[in-house]
Amino acid sequence: MKSNIIRQFSNYSRIGMMGAALFATVSCEGILEEDVVSNIGNDYLNTPSGLNDGLHAAYSSLRSWYGTERGNNFTVFGTDTYTNGADGSFKYMNFYTSDFDSQNSHVREIWDQFYQGINTCNAVIDRAPEVEGLSETVRNQRVAEAKFIRAHHYFILVQLFGPIDLQLTESVIPSNEVSRTAVPEIYAAIIQDLEDAIPVLEASSQSDDYGRATRPAAEHLLGKVYITKATSEAAASDDYAKAEPLLQNVINDYEFQLLENFGDIHAFGNEVNDEVVFSVQYGRNPLTNGGGNNSHVFFLMEYDVQPGMRRDTQNGRPFKRYRPTTYTYNVIFADRENDSRYFNTFLDVYYSNNPGTYNTNFDQSKDQVTFAAGDTAIYIPGYEMPEAERAQKPYQVLVPSAYTERLFTSLRKHMDPGRADLTQFQGGRDYIAFRLGETYLLLAEAQLMQGKVAEATETVNVIRRRAAFPGKEAQMEITASEMDMEMIIEERARELLGEQQRWLDLKRWGILLERVRAHNPQATGLQDFHLLRPIPQNQIDRAESFSQNPGY
Repeated sequence: MKSNIIRQFSNYSRIGMMGAALFATVSCEGILEEDVVSNIGNDYLNTPSGLNDGLHAAYSSLRSWYGTERGNNFTVFGTDTYTNGADGSFKYMNFYTSDFDSQNSHVREIWDQFYQGINTCNAVIDRAPEVEGLSETVRNQRVAEAKFIRAHHYFILVQLFGPIDLQLTESVIPSNEVSRTAVPEIYAAIIQDLEDAIPVLEASSQSDDYGRATRPAAEHLLGKVYITKATSEAAASDDYAKAEPLLQNVINDYEFQLLENFGDIHAFGNEVNDEVVFSVQYGRNPLTNGGGNNSHVFFLMEYDVQPGMRRDTQNGRPFKRYRPTTYTYNVIFADRENDSRYFNTFLDVYYSNNPGTYNTNFDQSKDQVTFAAGDTAIYIPGYEMPEAERAQKPYQVLVPSAYTERLFTSLRKHMDPGRADLTQFQGGRDYIAFRLGETYLLLAEAQLMQGKVAEATETVNVIRRRAAFPGKEAQMEITASEMDMEMIIEERARELLGEQQRWLDLKRWGILLERVRAHNPQATGLQDFHLLRPIPQNQIDRAESFSQNPGY
């Protein structure tokens, strides 16, 4: 069962700690001061159980990115679709001020934790051939999984930081002799790892082994690598042509299906569904949950101090960090008559859990409101409902003109009512990293960039028909004359809002600077050099020859 694999991928904190100490890489200090963190010896990894545990530790390093504060801040802040709410934490990442520098905790954490994960993968890959007691099938499968994880980590790192240190063999002894490898060489290593992994990986995870890398997950990732590479300094003329069949394989050769209702993709309790290509595993045990999937807190408005409301687990712990931009409301989700995604993406009603009579605050169309338990307390229609109409409602109506850094539409996708209590930060939901909806959009992009406009149009229409309200499918279809890059840009925002994609998308399209300047007025400090993130200062200190990115 799924719960088994969550436990399996969660219980390796001790070998994960060993990866931080025993398998020291460039992420270790020049002079390593080791603490004894477990009684696991170096030889343990040379046994079948040790190799398997090492691989699980490598899987756990995916939690450094997906569902974390750092992963969300890196991809949601400083874009055209989200700006900052009232939460004071890390606002400078949206403002692009000089406070976002090499001392930033997020750049240090993702750098260190990904390199630890990479070195654990290196250890699995290097040692697997000598491990006795493994069948060749299992041995090859475990190496392929490690190569998938290693490729994934380098793909994220090269997009964020540009030239980085490329380590493809296990580092046992700490070293400060590192260098910045050219971007084309890094992409070549990523592609080689995934090409090695694809023919070996299983077509699907077994029910009792859910969460492992599979062939379609690697094909999806490699297709995205080629599409991203196509706009990088490593670009080749056939990148889009190579991406297309990989993405078609994911759509055609396996049992994935688009869910009929867009809102079901991220519905609580439905994390395992036919659209999920690859997800990062979490669970409910705080001791083995790796910090948890924390996305549930960041996208919520301050509902809990409003008349008739108090904080509860159902509506979440509202950090009010990310607030949709007017571009998101007025352009991305302009069509709310035919397209269901606005209403399936944002929460539009809050039911009273704190009954009583209250003075109104943000809705001045009436003086007081009175609620029984379960009555509508707040309704967010998404348009400027006239005051006279609002006055007839027995609840407060939050209209766009009343949106603030505290009051705005909350994202539904990551809400986690399964938390133990109303303050718990460590969420337990799996994080959906790759899903079939994105595969279609990547395929459409690859087709469009090859001039296959008719094919790209039909590919996008598959996604748009799924997003339609029942009976509105024909109205959602676009024609070939409407199929251009702007359609891809907007369609990815509609489909993937809040799914750790946007900053990376804008960068690879070469429009990050212009789109953020046009649609995120808070990003006043944005400079040309912000297309790369700063190398963490502790890495610079470890190896003086390792240069900082320009501007930092």
